[in-house]
Amino acid sequence: MTWSIRWKLTLGTLVAVACGLLIAGVMTIQALEQQYLAQFADALEAKTKLVEYGFQPLFHSSSSPPTPSSLQETARDLGNRSSARVTLVAADGTVLADSAVRDADVPAVENHTSQPEIQQALSTGHGEDIRPSHTTGERTMYRAVLLRQPQEAAAIAVRVGLPMAIVDREIAELKRHLLLALGVAFLVALTLSVWLAHNITRPLSDIASAARRLSSGHQTIPIRTTAQDEVGLLATTLNDMAGQLHAKIDELSEDRAQLLAVLTSMVEGVMVLDSRGHVLQINPALERMFGISRVEARGRPCAELFRHQQLNDLVTTILRSRVPGEDEIVLPLTGRCLQIEASPAGGEREREACIVLVFHDITELRRLEKIRKDFVANVSHELRTPLTSIKGYVEALLDGAKDDPVTSAKFLEIILKQSDRLNLIIEDLLELSKIESGRVSLKEEPLELRSVVDRTLSMIKPIADKKRHRLVTLVDPSLPPVAGDEGRLVQVLTNLLDNAIKYTPEGGTIAVGAKLAPPIGNAEPAARAIDLSVADTGIGIPEEDRPRIFERFYRVDKARSRELGGTGLGLAIVKHIVEGHGGQVWVEANHPQGSRFVVRLPVSGGKRVSAQSNEASKA
Repeated sequence: MTWSIRWKLTLGTLVAVACGLLIAGVMTIQALEQQYLAQFADALEAKTKLVEYGFQPLFHSSSSPPTPSSLQETARDLGNRSSARVTLVAADGTVLADSAVRDADVPAVENHTSQPEIQQALSTGHGEDIRPSHTTGERTMYRAVLLRQPQEAAAIAVRVGLPMAIVDREIAELKRHLLLALGVAFLVALTLSVWLAHNITRPLSDIASAARRLSSGHQTIPIRTTAQDEVGLLATTLNDMAGQLHAKIDELSEDRAQLLAVLTSMVEGVMVLDSRGHVLQINPALERMFGISRVEARGRPCAELFRHQQLNDLVTTILRSRVPGEDEIVLPLTGRCLQIEASPAGGEREREACIVLVFHDITELRRLEKIRKDFVANVSHELRTPLTSIKGYVEALLDGAKDDPVTSAKFLEIILKQSDRLNLIIEDLLELSKIESGRVSLKEEPLELRSVVDRTLSMIKPIADKKRHRLVTLVDPSLPPVAGDEGRLVQVLTNLLDNAIKYTPEGGTIAVGAKLAPPIGNAEPAARAIDLSVADTGIGIPEEDRPRIFERFYRVDKARSRELGGTGLGLAIVKHIVEGHGGQVWVEANHPQGSRFVVRLPVSGGKRVSAQSNEASKA
C-alpha cells in the first residue's frame, strides 16, 4: 500500500502527544543538569579557594620572588590535593605554572589572554567558563580568580579546572532512566514514531544531506529509497539533477583550468573588464608590468587602478563603440613601452566579460629600433663626410686642378687621407660587428697585466714622443693574474692610450696604472678584481657626456674628433671586449684636469664583475 504525504502527516499528529511528553522530560533533565552544574560549581569554588590559599605564602614571603620551579612544584602539589588542574597565569597571559604540564613544557604553553575566564578574572576579579580542554580533550569547568598580592606587584590569576566527566556520567544516567521510563509509558507512540522516521525522516534526511553536498560542490552519493510517494519522486529527480550538474561542473572546471594555464604561461599581460569598466581578471604577466596584485585589482575600476589617460581613453572608446582598437603607452615610472590590443567580448550583463586587453612589452623592440635608426644615421653621416670630401676634390681635379702639380698633389694627399679614414671606419665597423655577434672567441688564459702594459707602451711610445707626452706606469708587481685574451686586452689599452694621446695637449702626462680593486661589502676573495686605468691631463669629458661616451659614433666634440682622425667606434669596441672578459669599464674625472678610464677585470679563477659592484666602487 502506497501512503501519501497527507496520510503520513496525519499519523504524525498522533506522535505530537508523545513529543509533548518528551519535551517535558527534556526540560526536567535540563533542570536537573543545571542543579548538578550548580553543585559542581560550588565544589570548584571551594577547590579554587584552597588553591588560592596555597599560593598566598609564595607571594607574600619577604624573601626573593618565587622561582618558576617553585611555582610549578606548588601548582602540581595543589593539583594533586584538589584533584583538579591548577594553572597560574600572568597579567599578559603568560602561563607561569600548570599542574597538567611537564616542567620543561611550561614555557611552550599558549598564551591564555584570550581565555574567557582569564579575561573576566583580570577585569572583575573572578571568571568562569565551560569548554573542552585543549590538553585533555574532556569537557572542563574552569574558575579563575586574581591572586592577592602586594599592591606594587603585577596581577596574577590562578585558574582551577575540574573535568566534568562525573557530572556528564550522572546526567547521562539520568537521561537513560528517564528515557526508559518514557519508552515504557509510551511504547505505542514510540513504535509509531520509529515507523514514521523510517518512512519519512530518513529519506528526507538523505535528500537534505545530498542537497548540501551538491551545493558545496562535492560529489553526491546517489540517494537510495524504496518509497513510491512524493519523497521517492523527489529523490529520483535530485539524483538525475546531480548527475547532470556534476557533468557540467567537470566540463567548466576543465575549461577554467585550461584558460588559467594559458593566462599564467603568457608573457603578454592580459586584463578582462566588465561592462562597467571594472577589472574581472588579470594574469601574472600584467601583475609584473604594473606592480599590482590580482586580489588588489579585481573588482576595481580600470580608471582608478591604472591612472593612465591613454589607457582609460581606449577603454572608454571600446565600451562605447564595441569596436576593436589598439594603442601604445609609456609607463611614467618605469619608462616601459607597452602596446595594447583591446577587443570587445560577448558579455552584456554587469558581471560578464566585456573587454579583453592584451599588453605587449615592446620596450626592447623600440630601443633596438632607435639603436638601428641612430646607427644607420651615424654610419651614413660618417661615411658621407669622407665620400663628399673625396668627390669634391676629384671634381676639382677634373675641372683643371690636375694641371697644377702643387694643387693636384695637395688634393690627392687629401683624397688619400679621406680614403684612409673611410677604410678605418669600415674596418672598425667590421671589427665591432664581429665582436657583438660573438664570432670573435676570446681566450681565457692567466695573464700578467704588467706584460700587457709593457707590450702596449712599447707600441704607443713613438706616437706619444711626437707630442712630447710623459708616460707614467704605476702597476703593482704583486697583482694576481687575470683571465683573458692578451691580444684583445692590448687592443683595449691601445685604444684608450691612443685617445689619451689625441686629446692631451703637448707636454701632457698619461699614467697607466693597475691595482687590486677594493672589496665591496663582504665580497668573497673569488669575487676580487683588478682595476686597470688610463689617466691623462687632457681636455677632459663633461659629466653629462660620460654615460654616452661608449656609444657608437658618439663624440663630445665632433669637429675636433674628425680633425684628429677618430672614427667614434674605438670606445664601443673597448666596451664590448671588456664585457666579453666579464669586466666593466667606465670613465671619471681625473683631478685637477683630464679624464680617467678604468677597466675592471676579474682575477684568474674568480667570478665575473657585477654592475652593482662597479657602481658601489665608483660611489
